[in-house]
Amino acid sequence: MNNIDQLCINSIRILSAEGVEKAKSGHPGMPMGAAPMAYTLWAKVLKHNPADPQWKDRDRFILSAGHGSMLIYSLLHLFGYDLSIDDLMNFRQWGSKTPGHPEYGHTVGVEVTTGPLGQGIANAVGMAMAEAHLAAKFNRPGYEIVNHYTYALCGDGCMMEGIASEAASLAGTLKLGKLIVLYDSNSITIEGSTDLAFTEDVGKRFEAYGWQVLRVEDGNDVDAIEAALKESKQETSKPSLIIITTEIGYGAPAKQGKASAHGEPLGEENIRAAKEFLKYHTDGSFYVPQEVREHMKGIIEKGKNAQEQWNELMESYKKEYPDLAAEWEAWHKPGLQVDLLNDEAFWHFEGKAATRSSSGDVLNRLAKVIPNLIGGSADLAPSNKSVMKGREDFSADNYSGSNLHFGIREHAMAAIANGMTVHGGLKVYVATFFVFSDYMKAAMRLSAIMNLPVLYILTHDSIGVGEDGPTHQPIEHMASLRSIPNFTVIRPADSRETAAAYISALTRTNGPTALVLTRQNLPLLEGTGPNALKGAYILADSEKDTPDIILMASGSEVQLIVEAQKQLKEQGIDARVVSMPSWEIFEEQPEEYKEKVLPKNVRARLAVEAGSSFGWHKYVGLDGDMVSIDHFGASAPAEVLFREFGFTVENVVSKALKVLGK
Repeated sequence: MNNIDQLCINSIRILSAEGVEKAKSGHPGMPMGAAPMAYTLWAKVLKHNPADPQWKDRDRFILSAGHGSMLIYSLLHLFGYDLSIDDLMNFRQWGSKTPGHPEYGHTVGVEVTTGPLGQGIANAVGMAMAEAHLAAKFNRPGYEIVNHYTYALCGDGCMMEGIASEAASLAGTLKLGKLIVLYDSNSITIEGSTDLAFTEDVGKRFEAYGWQVLRVEDGNDVDAIEAALKESKQETSKPSLIIITTEIGYGAPAKQGKASAHGEPLGEENIRAAKEFLKYHTDGSFYVPQEVREHMKGIIEKGKNAQEQWNELMESYKKEYPDLAAEWEAWHKPGLQVDLLNDEAFWHFEGKAATRSSSGDVLNRLAKVIPNLIGGSADLAPSNKSVMKGREDFSADNYSGSNLHFGIREHAMAAIANGMTVHGGLKVYVATFFVFSDYMKAAMRLSAIMNLPVLYILTHDSIGVGEDGPTHQPIEHMASLRSIPNFTVIRPADSRETAAAYISALTRTNGPTALVLTRQNLPLLEGTGPNALKGAYILADSEKDTPDIILMASGSEVQLIVEAQKQLKEQGIDARVVSMPSWEIFEEQPEEYKEKVLPKNVRARLAVEAGSSFGWHKYVGLDGDMVSIDHFGASAPAEVLFREFGFTVENVVSKALKVLGK
């Protein structure tokens, strides 16, 4: 290692420590220990251009150990991204570009939001899968327009999380040779030595997954790190794990190697001692030596040249393969490129069908007109109806396939979908039973935080699951997903509402959508269709200008309120029927429309949903009531459960009469 490399590394260490110190909050230890591997990667291996952070063929870098965020902020600043010294000085402050954990879409150069440990590794697997699929689709001899690597830097905590194991196992199965994970093995967590709870041989575990495992015994040995990175790129049929032994807080003599270096500021005295130890003498804080600035100019120029060469290749590609080039551009545009709203065939359905089956029909209609649609299930595709017919399977032998098989790995599946989506070029869906959204919740929440249009297909939506019993019958899950900010939940009542749900999900560009679908057959209701795109609408109106009562429901229970309206009419009661597939979409409508559907002067209201009552109070008010289920289900045929738990037309009518005081 030469002197300038050492000076750059020490600049990263000191900037990171000073950012944490000024904020009086953060994690200095990991950036100080991992600075050599991060610098070596960014300066000597990573293909990136700070002048164009969205260059489509750039290498991706994910800081899975997101608590060490000052590391990536220091890197971004030194390597010429639009992140100033003032931004570093405002670490963790209100309105700053440098939040406590890296946030996608907030800080330039941050590829994905990380912090919940292990997520970044799974995101990286998704990015590598996206690269492999796009390369298989678009590359031609002499025109490798998709040819980049995905790198993730993780720590001991990431390795302990189950999601990392799920994702790594799949990555090995898929032989993702362009995925490289750097493991900052410093043997320290918040509570102390990892020996307290983590003594396994990580290398052997990853070898068993089918990974190439390389080791660097000295985390300060830049030459060894660079050699390991280059060796990892030579292995094309396996992902690579580089285990690098480091010392947390390296450079601060009183703190290095100790748990106290992990998650608290070093203190001014220890920073001064670190500068002495590292021979990094400055007149003040947040100082970067001019030699470092000059050295970075050459690295930045190299990145610009790499993109210019790619741009030239792309121009030739457009001439040689104009159709593919046009398709490339179309794949990278947001939203839908086809008009489904005015396509009569898209809305045509006949007879009864479970909405999971309707979903399968719609998905396959879409597969014919959306070539970059890609997705799959956590080993439940036959039940989820999530297979695209006529499409091949994505596998180690065929990256051009678009039917994904995640195995029984729900948490990793959702995080992989985030990685694929954030990579760009693909429209991604994943599927499982609704009850297993519990396993995916952390990654689904990150979909919402990052504004990613991931589509979640969640079937077997209620006690309608039947004989499988309470372990498989979602009760509180609608309330749980509805509580996530920026997360749209749609529970359609029939086939046409299911079609509307897909249009809504695939035209949304700023957040995820979950389609919640039935196992049991539902009738095709009169009046359903595009109106469902408003989230709630009048399906069958009262004859009076002001109805006596408003009946509301979602999904399979809409048929109950349709029939209840008829029986109430026989008793002289004029009811309005409102289908309410999505609260979130309804709340986005103008106040005038919402008042038209649910006028405030009609206080007699009844909501019906085969799940928790939590949240419906907003719509039924103090004078209304609900037919819901606030306890776990039971094992019995679905029709028995619906009857025993009160989801019958007779009970809906009885409840409506009570609301009206009759």
